[in-house]
Amino acid sequence: MVLLNVKGLTKNYGNRFHQQQVLKGLDFAIEKGEFVSIMGPSGSGKTTLLNVLSSIDYITSGTVEINGHELSKMKNKELAAFRKSEVGFIFQDYSVLNTLTVKENIMLPLSIKKLSKEEMTQSFNEITEALGIYDIRDKYPSEISGGQQQRTAAARAFVHKPAIIFADEPTGALDSKSAQDLLFRLEEMNKQFNATIVMVTHDPVAASYSNRVIMLKDGNIHSELYQGDDNNKEFYRNIIYMQATLGGVVNDI
Repeated sequence: MVLLNVKGLTKNYGNRFHQQQVLKGLDFAIEKGEFVSIMGPSGSGKTTLLNVLSSIDYITSGTVEINGHELSKMKNKELAAFRKSEVGFIFQDYSVLNTLTVKENIMLPLSIKKLSKEEMTQSFNEITEALGIYDIRDKYPSEISGGQQQRTAAARAFVHKPAIIFADEPTGALDSKSAQDLLFRLEEMNKQFNATIVMVTHDPVAASYSNRVIMLKDGNIHSELYQGDDNNKEFYRNIIYMQATLGGVVNDI
């Protein structure tokens, strides 16, 4: 089942006298349950793409359809409601509220849904146990590590069971051990809950945890890589080679 369908997507910035075309007619689809990474050199348009896919920014032309909703046909109030129910976000900077406990932060998206207390508790327990933060539920962000804060942010994104999760460089502010732990848990969440995840990253290690990588260059889709039967290490090696051809940062294998 196609969950996200993109056709002829363009995004321009500027005015009618001077415009810069950042996305140049993209076409691709993402199936329900896929874990897809978006990569590319600096300036390739990957962050812009994530912003328009998640309805944070408007498209210039083309269509973006998520779970049967065509974003360009929705009014602002409809988009706001759509984001609350159908979309989860994980940002680089955690974005947790320091005045709330871990549990209170995670439960925020459920506060606007018409769920029973039992349903909310069950969802909270499932997600926090999967992310390994159930035991710190009563702590405040200042009392836990950066990795635990980012897993709290991830739990908040997953807890209301949205159609799709958008992650913008989720490991960017983490040390290598915390980053690996988060990526492993995202990979497990993708499998356990059949969660659809779209992640922008510059890091081939992070991308190797996904099922597919969409490589952008100068606002176009340059290529796509599928993990297939490869393990993470083999997939990482393939990503490195492709990244090198795009002029990205070459890492040691």
